[in-house]
Amino acid sequence: MTGSAVPPSSAEAAASFRLAYVPGVTPSKWVRIWNERFPDIPLTLHAVTAAEASDLLRNGAADAGFVRLPVDRTFFSAIPLYTETTVVVVPKDHVIAAVDEVSTDDLADEVLFHPLDDVLDWERPPGQPAFERPATTADAVELVAAGVGLLVVPQSLARLHHRKDLTYRPLVDAPQSDIALSWPQEATTDLVEDFIGVVRGRTVNSTRGRTTSQTPAATEQPKRKRPDAGGSPRRQPGTGTGRGQRGGSGGAKGAKGTRRGKPGRRS
Repeated sequence: MTGSAVPPSSAEAAASFRLAYVPGVTPSKWVRIWNERFPDIPLTLHAVTAAEASDLLRNGAADAGFVRLPVDRTFFSAIPLYTETTVVVVPKDHVIAAVDEVSTDDLADEVLFHPLDDVLDWERPPGQPAFERPATTADAVELVAAGVGLLVVPQSLARLHHRKDLTYRPLVDAPQSDIALSWPQEATTDLVEDFIGVVRGRTVNSTRGRTTSQTPAATEQPKRKRPDAGGSPRRQPGTGTGRGQRGGSGGAKGAKGTRRGKPGRRS
Protein backbone atom coordinates (compact mmCIF):
# COMPACT_ATOMS: atom_id res chain seq x y z
CA MET A 1 0.00 0.00 0.00
CA THR A 2 1.30 3.46 -0.85
CA GLY A 3 1.92 6.27 1.58
CA SER A 4 -1.33 7.94 0.48
CA ALA A 5 -3.24 5.03 2.02
CA VAL A 6 -2.63 6.19 5.61
CA PRO A 7 -6.08 6.98 7.06
CA PRO A 8 -6.47 10.69 7.89
CA SER A 9 -7.87 12.02 11.14
CA SER A 10 -11.63 12.42 11.46
CA ALA A 11 -11.27 16.19 11.10
CA GLU A 12 -9.33 15.78 7.83
CA ALA A 13 -11.85 13.27 6.53
CA ALA A 14 -14.74 15.64 7.26
CA ALA A 15 -13.01 18.51 5.44
CA SER A 16 -12.69 16.84 2.05
CA PHE A 17 -13.83 14.06 -0.22
CA ARG A 18 -11.11 11.46 -0.81
CA LEU A 19 -11.17 9.75 -4.19
CA ALA A 20 -8.94 6.84 -5.20
CA TYR A 21 -8.31 5.90 -8.82
CA VAL A 22 -6.40 3.15 -10.56
CA PRO A 23 -3.97 3.50 -13.49
CA GLY A 24 -5.73 4.14 -16.77
CA VAL A 25 -8.62 6.11 -15.24
CA THR A 26 -8.64 9.87 -15.82
CA PRO A 27 -10.87 11.47 -13.16
CA SER A 28 -10.29 15.10 -14.22
CA LYS A 29 -13.77 15.57 -15.73
CA TRP A 30 -15.54 14.55 -12.53
CA VAL A 31 -13.10 16.48 -10.35
CA ARG A 32 -13.83 19.64 -12.33
CA ILE A 33 -17.60 19.22 -11.92
CA TRP A 34 -17.18 18.53 -8.20
CA ASN A 35 -15.09 21.67 -7.71
CA GLU A 36 -17.69 23.77 -9.54
CA ARG A 37 -20.60 22.29 -7.61
CA PHE A 38 -19.04 22.00 -4.15
CA PRO A 39 -16.28 24.64 -3.95
CA ASP A 40 -16.23 24.49 -0.13
CA ILE A 41 -15.46 20.76 -0.05
CA PRO A 42 -12.02 19.97 -1.51
CA LEU A 43 -11.61 16.72 -3.43
CA THR A 44 -8.31 14.96 -2.81
CA LEU A 45 -7.02 12.32 -5.22
CA HIS A 46 -5.18 9.10 -4.31
CA ALA A 47 -3.48 7.25 -7.16
CA VAL A 48 -3.22 3.54 -6.33
CA THR A 49 -2.54 0.33 -8.18
CA ALA A 50 -5.44 -1.93 -9.10
CA ALA A 51 -4.37 -4.37 -6.38
CA GLU A 52 -4.23 -1.66 -3.70
CA ALA A 53 -7.60 -0.05 -4.40
CA SER A 54 -9.81 -2.44 -2.42
CA ASP A 55 -7.61 -2.31 0.68
CA LEU A 56 -7.52 1.49 0.55
CA LEU A 57 -11.33 1.69 0.49
CA ARG A 58 -11.77 -1.10 3.03
CA ASN A 59 -9.46 0.65 5.51
CA GLY A 60 -11.29 3.95 5.20
CA ALA A 61 -8.37 5.82 3.62
CA ALA A 62 -10.62 6.90 0.73
CA ASP A 63 -14.35 7.58 0.52
CA ALA A 64 -14.80 6.10 -2.97
CA GLY A 65 -12.68 5.02 -5.89
CA PHE A 66 -12.56 4.26 -9.57
CA VAL A 67 -11.57 0.60 -9.59
CA ARG A 68 -11.37 -2.37 -11.90
CA LEU A 69 -13.99 -5.05 -11.44
CA PRO A 70 -14.55 -7.46 -9.87
CA VAL A 71 -14.82 -6.26 -6.27
CA ASP A 72 -16.14 -8.00 -3.16
CA ARG A 73 -19.89 -7.29 -3.45
CA THR A 74 -20.51 -8.45 0.12
CA PHE A 75 -18.56 -5.40 1.32
CA PHE A 76 -18.54 -2.91 -1.56
CA SER A 77 -21.17 -1.19 -3.63
CA ALA A 78 -20.18 -0.62 -7.24
CA ILE A 79 -21.58 1.22 -10.23
CA PRO A 80 -20.12 -0.14 -13.50
CA LEU A 81 -19.20 2.75 -15.78
CA TYR A 82 -17.62 1.37 -18.95
CA THR A 83 -15.79 -1.59 -20.47
CA GLU A 84 -12.37 -1.05 -21.98
CA THR A 85 -11.15 -2.33 -25.32
CA THR A 86 -8.28 -4.79 -24.98
CA VAL A 87 -5.26 -4.16 -27.20
CA VAL A 88 -1.92 -5.72 -28.02
CA VAL A 89 1.10 -3.40 -27.76
CA VAL A 90 3.70 -3.92 -30.50
CA PRO A 91 6.71 -2.11 -32.00
CA LYS A 92 5.73 0.18 -34.86
CA ASP A 93 7.67 -1.95 -37.35
CA HIS A 94 5.94 -5.18 -36.28
CA VAL A 95 3.74 -6.97 -38.84
CA ILE A 96 0.70 -6.54 -36.56
CA ALA A 97 1.00 -2.77 -36.94
CA ALA A 98 -0.11 -3.18 -40.59
CA VAL A 99 -3.58 -4.56 -39.71
CA ASP A 100 -6.63 -3.01 -38.05
CA GLU A 101 -7.24 -5.72 -35.44
CA VAL A 102 -6.04 -9.17 -34.42
CA SER A 103 -7.27 -12.28 -32.61
CA THR A 104 -5.54 -14.40 -30.00
CA ASP A 105 -4.84 -17.00 -32.72
CA ASP A 106 -2.74 -14.40 -34.51
CA LEU A 107 -0.53 -14.22 -31.40
CA ALA A 108 0.08 -17.98 -31.12
CA ASP A 109 3.73 -17.75 -32.16
CA GLU A 110 4.49 -14.46 -30.41
CA VAL A 111 6.18 -14.07 -27.03
CA LEU A 112 3.74 -12.29 -24.74
CA PHE A 113 4.60 -10.69 -21.44
CA HIS A 114 2.24 -11.31 -18.54
CA PRO A 115 3.17 -8.76 -15.84
CA LEU A 116 2.44 -9.43 -12.18
CA ASP A 117 0.05 -6.45 -12.08
CA ASP A 118 -1.97 -7.72 -15.06
CA VAL A 119 -5.65 -6.73 -14.77
CA LEU A 120 -7.10 -9.11 -17.37
CA ASP A 121 -8.73 -12.31 -16.20
CA TRP A 122 -7.05 -14.88 -18.43
CA GLU A 123 -7.78 -18.57 -18.21
CA ARG A 124 -4.58 -18.95 -20.16
CA PRO A 125 -2.68 -16.01 -21.65
CA PRO A 126 -2.22 -16.31 -25.42
CA GLY A 127 1.08 -16.64 -27.23
CA GLN A 128 4.32 -18.06 -25.95
CA PRO A 129 5.29 -17.39 -22.32
CA ALA A 130 8.16 -14.95 -21.80
CA PHE A 131 11.35 -15.88 -19.94
CA GLU A 132 9.99 -14.08 -16.86
CA ARG A 133 6.96 -12.15 -15.64
CA PRO A 134 7.76 -8.43 -15.40
CA ALA A 135 6.87 -6.84 -12.08
CA THR A 136 4.75 -4.07 -13.62
CA THR A 137 3.03 -3.12 -16.84
CA ALA A 138 5.53 -0.27 -17.22
CA ASP A 139 8.40 -2.78 -17.11
CA ALA A 140 6.64 -4.94 -19.72
CA VAL A 141 6.25 -1.93 -22.04
CA GLU A 142 10.01 -1.34 -21.86
CA LEU A 143 10.61 -4.94 -22.90
CA VAL A 144 8.22 -4.59 -25.84
CA ALA A 145 10.17 -1.52 -26.92
CA ALA A 146 13.34 -3.63 -26.77
CA GLY A 147 11.77 -5.97 -29.32
CA VAL A 148 11.71 -9.11 -27.17
CA GLY A 149 7.96 -9.66 -26.91
CA LEU A 150 4.44 -8.19 -27.00
CA LEU A 151 1.97 -7.10 -24.32
CA VAL A 152 -1.82 -7.31 -24.00
CA VAL A 153 -3.48 -4.65 -21.83
CA PRO A 154 -6.63 -2.50 -21.60
CA GLN A 155 -6.42 0.38 -24.04
CA SER A 156 -6.14 3.02 -21.30
CA LEU A 157 -2.93 1.42 -20.04
CA ALA A 158 -1.50 1.36 -23.57
CA ARG A 159 -2.20 5.08 -23.74
CA LEU A 160 -0.82 5.69 -20.26
CA HIS A 161 2.50 4.06 -21.18
CA HIS A 162 2.62 5.42 -24.71
CA ARG A 163 5.95 5.54 -26.52
CA LYS A 164 6.69 6.95 -29.96
CA ASP A 165 8.26 3.68 -31.07
CA LEU A 166 5.23 1.58 -30.06
CA THR A 167 1.66 1.25 -31.25
CA TYR A 168 -1.30 -1.02 -30.43
CA ARG A 169 -4.15 -2.82 -32.14
CA PRO A 170 -7.49 -4.14 -30.77
CA LEU A 171 -7.50 -7.80 -29.70
CA VAL A 172 -11.03 -8.86 -30.56
CA ASP A 173 -11.43 -12.08 -28.55
CA ALA A 174 -9.55 -11.22 -25.35
CA PRO A 175 -10.96 -10.67 -21.86
CA GLN A 176 -11.94 -7.07 -21.15
CA SER A 177 -11.61 -4.89 -18.08
CA ASP A 178 -14.58 -3.05 -16.52
CA ILE A 179 -14.19 0.26 -14.68
CA ALA A 180 -16.57 1.04 -11.81
CA LEU A 181 -17.12 3.59 -9.08
CA SER A 182 -16.96 1.68 -5.79
CA TRP A 183 -17.24 2.41 -2.07
CA PRO A 184 -17.92 0.46 1.16
CA GLN A 185 -21.64 -0.27 1.54
CA GLU A 186 -21.63 0.77 5.20
CA ALA A 187 -20.03 4.12 4.36
CA THR A 188 -22.56 5.52 1.88
CA THR A 189 -22.31 9.07 3.17
CA ASP A 190 -23.89 12.25 1.80
CA LEU A 191 -20.57 13.07 0.14
CA VAL A 192 -20.53 9.68 -1.57
CA GLU A 193 -24.09 10.28 -2.78
CA ASP A 194 -23.01 13.66 -4.07
CA PHE A 195 -20.16 12.16 -6.03
CA ILE A 196 -22.43 9.44 -7.44
CA GLY A 197 -24.62 12.28 -8.72
CA VAL A 198 -21.63 13.91 -10.38
CA VAL A 199 -20.55 10.68 -12.09
CA ARG A 200 -24.09 9.85 -13.22
CA GLY A 201 -24.57 13.31 -14.68
CA ARG A 202 -27.28 14.52 -12.32
CA THR A 203 -28.02 18.22 -12.43
CA VAL A 204 -27.43 20.46 -9.42
CA ASN A 205 -31.11 20.33 -8.42
CA SER A 206 -31.28 16.53 -8.57
CA THR A 207 -28.03 15.80 -6.71
CA ARG A 208 -28.70 13.73 -3.61
CA GLY A 209 -27.22 14.64 -0.25
CA ARG A 210 -26.88 18.39 -0.92
CA THR A 211 -29.99 20.51 -0.44
CA THR A 212 -28.57 24.02 -0.33
CA SER A 213 -28.54 24.31 -4.11
CA GLN A 214 -32.08 22.92 -4.34
CA THR A 215 -33.74 25.31 -1.88
CA PRO A 216 -34.08 28.35 -4.21
CA ALA A 217 -35.72 26.28 -6.92
CA ALA A 218 -38.18 24.81 -4.43
CA THR A 219 -39.25 28.24 -3.11
CA GLU A 220 -39.78 29.60 -6.62
CA GLN A 221 -42.18 26.90 -7.77
CA PRO A 222 -45.35 28.31 -6.11
CA LYS A 223 -44.63 31.72 -7.69
CA ARG A 224 -44.58 30.25 -11.17
CA LYS A 225 -48.08 28.76 -10.79
CA ARG A 226 -49.89 32.17 -10.49
CA PRO A 227 -53.43 30.70 -10.44
CA ASP A 228 -55.21 34.09 -10.53
CA ALA A 229 -53.29 35.49 -13.48
CA GLY A 230 -54.72 33.23 -16.16
CA GLY A 231 -58.26 32.59 -14.82
CA SER A 232 -60.31 35.70 -15.49
CA PRO A 233 -59.24 36.29 -19.14
CA ARG A 234 -60.51 32.83 -20.07
CA ARG A 235 -63.91 33.47 -18.44
CA GLN A 236 -64.64 36.85 -20.08
CA PRO A 237 -64.99 35.93 -23.79
CA GLY A 238 -67.14 32.84 -23.22
CA THR A 239 -69.47 34.34 -20.58
CA GLY A 240 -69.36 31.07 -18.69
CA THR A 241 -69.53 28.71 -21.68
CA GLY A 242 -65.98 27.30 -21.70
CA ARG A 243 -64.72 24.74 -24.21
CA GLY A 244 -65.38 21.93 -21.79
CA GLN A 245 -69.18 22.58 -22.01
CA ARG A 246 -69.62 22.24 -25.77
CA GLY A 247 -70.92 18.77 -26.07
CA GLY A 248 -72.52 18.12 -22.70
CA SER A 249 -75.01 20.41 -20.94
CA GLY A 250 -78.36 21.78 -21.97
CA GLY A 251 -77.31 25.16 -20.61
CA ALA A 252 -74.92 25.53 -23.50
CA LYS A 253 -77.67 24.75 -26.03
CA GLY A 254 -80.02 27.17 -24.34
CA ALA A 255 -77.46 29.90 -24.71
CA LYS A 256 -77.31 29.25 -28.45
CA GLY A 257 -81.10 29.35 -28.70
CA THR A 258 -81.29 32.68 -26.98
CA ARG A 259 -78.85 34.20 -29.44
CA ARG A 260 -80.87 32.91 -32.40
CA GLY A 261 -84.04 34.42 -30.94
CA LYS A 262 -82.70 37.98 -30.74
CA PRO A 263 -83.80 39.04 -34.32
CA GLY A 264 -87.37 38.06 -33.41
CA ARG A 265 -87.48 40.66 -30.65
CA ARG A 266 -86.94 43.46 -33.19
CA SER A 267 -90.15 42.45 -34.98
